[in-house]
Amino acid sequence: MAEAMEIERKYLVKLPDTDKLNVVRKRHITQTYLTNGKNNSQRRVRKIQENNKTSYTYTEKIFLTRVTRRENEYEIDEEEYNRLLRYPKKGFVPVEKTRYCFEYRDQMFELDVYPFSDEFAIMELELRNAQQEIFFPEYIEVIAEVSEKTEYSNAHLARAGKFPDMIGDN
Repeated sequence: MAEAMEIERKYLVKLPDTDKLNVVRKRHITQTYLTNGKNNSQRRVRKIQENNKTSYTYTEKIFLTRVTRRENEYEIDEEEYNRLLRYPKKGFVPVEKTRYCFEYRDQMFELDVYPFSDEFAIMELELRNAQQEIFFPEYIEVIAEVSEKTEYSNAHLARAGKFPDMIGDN
């Protein structure tokens, strides 16, 4: 699969009532970070469970800015997934989360809910372009944009097993 440019914004939100969301997909994700690749790229594998089916993906990202990256992602089989699990990134733990993909005003949001918090979640939106105006659902309380805060990355959240203590300082 060809490398793609990704522009993504990330927000810390109060955990909403997911029944209010216009959910089009719900997936349980186990994400494992691997040793870095060429050009210090971030590598990971995912085990994705959705509708009693399991799939696996491999992703390699090169971060250009905190919100812009080059990404190469493709599906792999279970055997390749298990082979790659032998190369975990030292000091990183697998990320467990439930992802709700929902539509609002012609935008596809992803809400990641982590097992360590029943109060907060991370909501992401992949933008079509850097100038895109974002419309937030009125039933979701956005606390802060955290796109450029590494302590809210999946890797840091998994390692800490909690959201940063500075939540109130955003």
